[in-house]
Amino acid sequence: MQETPSTKLPFFSELPAFFSRLESQKRIRVLDPPSGLDLCSNDYLGLSTHPEIIQALKEGIDIYGAGSTASRLVRGHRTVFEELENDFSDWVQAEDSLFFANGYAANLGTISCVADPSYTIFCDRKNHASLMDGVRLSGAKKVYYKHSDLNDLENVLKKHQGTKHKMIVTESVFSMDGDKTDIGALIDLKEKYGALLYIDEAHAIGLFGKEGAGVSLEENVSRVSEIDFRMSTLGKALGLEGAVISTTKDARKYLLHSARTFVFSTGPLPAIAHAGRIAIRLARQMDQERRRLADNSEFFRTSLHQIGRDTGNSNTQIVPILLGSEEEALQLSSRLERNGFQAKAIRPPTVDISRIRVSLNSKIKREELEKFVQLVREN
Repeated sequence: MQETPSTKLPFFSELPAFFSRLESQKRIRVLDPPSGLDLCSNDYLGLSTHPEIIQALKEGIDIYGAGSTASRLVRGHRTVFEELENDFSDWVQAEDSLFFANGYAANLGTISCVADPSYTIFCDRKNHASLMDGVRLSGAKKVYYKHSDLNDLENVLKKHQGTKHKMIVTESVFSMDGDKTDIGALIDLKEKYGALLYIDEAHAIGLFGKEGAGVSLEENVSRVSEIDFRMSTLGKALGLEGAVISTTKDARKYLLHSARTFVFSTGPLPAIAHAGRIAIRLARQMDQERRRLADNSEFFRTSLHQIGRDTGNSNTQIVPILLGSEEEALQLSSRLERNGFQAKAIRPPTVDISRIRVSLNSKIKREELEKFVQLVREN
């Protein structure tokens, strides 16, 4: 291949060494289409293939066209976006909500415009990258606390009592470990130390709380208004894409003016919002699917424990199988795929311990889980 002038520049000339290093660490990433039984997507309720949602998407395109054509502040807004936001606010018991293109944009845009260098932000050590990128972009001082250790969080809050502006940022269900945080205790700490509270409900919405409205509404219904910002995505249990920040009316208005990922992005497909309203209605009615998923998740964890496998502190539909090495994780993932199961190996630096991240959904049958466990036993 003929060398171009750009390949002589530092960035391009350094790429071969970069890929060689990844190869030696067995960390080359590839894009491959779905295959076998789904044990790695976030389609927790199977709504991505629900006939009513597929039909609603088609209807939405017929009504609104293929795209929004501009940012919502220019010409990309449609009334269906506000209708979706109102539906979401009613579901999660919030004053108001704002629809973003995806969860990454929602987290990045909201945190980075609410906080600034005068803030100290207290972050769970296992927070998602989108949360941490929002913190970094805000310029705030970042203070980590040990994962889900709220005693450690209180200790660091005490050390920074003199800081006027504080924010606590956490996921409600952690995407790689599958454990839930204690929302009630976080509300107590937020009130005690005068901090804003930001909860990412991405892996919880549709699955926990009354009508699947999230962990925030599982045991703290009367206190949910004390949570300042909640991010919920349509891209997981709701089977679509996009995300919603639920907050106060004034805070929504502020985000509409100041969140750069909202202001300077082309609006999402209006058809997504049209279908999203159907997804919310369906999800609110899926108590049976939620119960089946919870039961199968507990059965799966118990079965893995019986064969000596470590699932960490998982207590949700996300069940990590913690392994001793990256090589072991890759080998097990490959063996599972050869036998009809797609469950990805997740390795450092994404996580601290290599694992198979098993993500269960409500369509999986008990006998399929038994076969999976048997393959893990034989590995």
